[in-house]
Amino acid sequence: MNPRVNDPTRSNQDARTPAAGNACVRIRGLRTVLNGKTIFDDVDLDIARGKITAIMGPSGTGKTTLLRHITGQLAADCGDIEVDGRHVAGLNRTQLFDLRERIGYLFQNSALLTDFSVFENVAFPLRQHLRLPEEIIRNIVLTRLQSVGLRGAAHLMPSELSGGMARRVALARAIVRDPDLMIYDEPFVGLDPIALNQILTLIRTLNDTLGVTSILVAHEFSAVRRIADHVVLIAGGKFVASGHPDVLARGESEWTRQFFGGEADGPVPFQYPARDYAAELGFAAGAR
Repeated sequence: MNPRVNDPTRSNQDARTPAAGNACVRIRGLRTVLNGKTIFDDVDLDIARGKITAIMGPSGTGKTTLLRHITGQLAADCGDIEVDGRHVAGLNRTQLFDLRERIGYLFQNSALLTDFSVFENVAFPLRQHLRLPEEIIRNIVLTRLQSVGLRGAAHLMPSELSGGMARRVALARAIVRDPDLMIYDEPFVGLDPIALNQILTLIRTLNDTLGVTSILVAHEFSAVRRIADHVVLIAGGKFVASGHPDVLARGESEWTRQFFGGEADGPVPFQYPARDYAAELGFAAGAR
């Protein structure tokens, strides 16, 4: 991991520093409002090419929304998102689909096709987008399954897999077309310690051997700390902390203390905004 890190207590400007001059994803002036709630408020971010960047933050702060912006599934109210030199908002339908074909996506629930075997799940993107001889498809699929340790499970159905095995099959499918950018949406949810270690090892190994850029959304800081090169913390519509995970763990800002320390109350309040409690219960001011 890169020992050159940033001060995690600095402002949103620092989210751009690690990837300066070599960003796979560039975000400038992003503003998003959904159902009257400000999700992003004029934020900038660079995702360093060839590195693993983790996006973290309390639930409901926009982590998955950020992924939807990057993949062109959701348009921002303001700002610019550039992926590998392409301005996402300016792409037509054909260009957007071409961009997405260069992105591998590991879904939180694995999203395997239940009526397809493990082999056919991994082969599905190849059959959908390419015209390849069956022998080549077979070799590519078996190679990818070998890389996640499941070549021997090629004949099994999704219902026969454990949660960790299903996640590994989904990962094999996500990398079957050699993506430039890998996106992991909560890849650790529901995994036992053995499966978690397997997925962590795979993410780090695949990132290094394939040379891809990885964006990882997760809540488990202990897991993220083992593989991420850089962590960005989202809260209140801003990127409130940014840096190497070891530095963030020692951070003295109220945001890092609350989130990484698991404190129930702090900058992210325990109580959701509401009317005055006594007034809502119908008590008159000063009544006993």
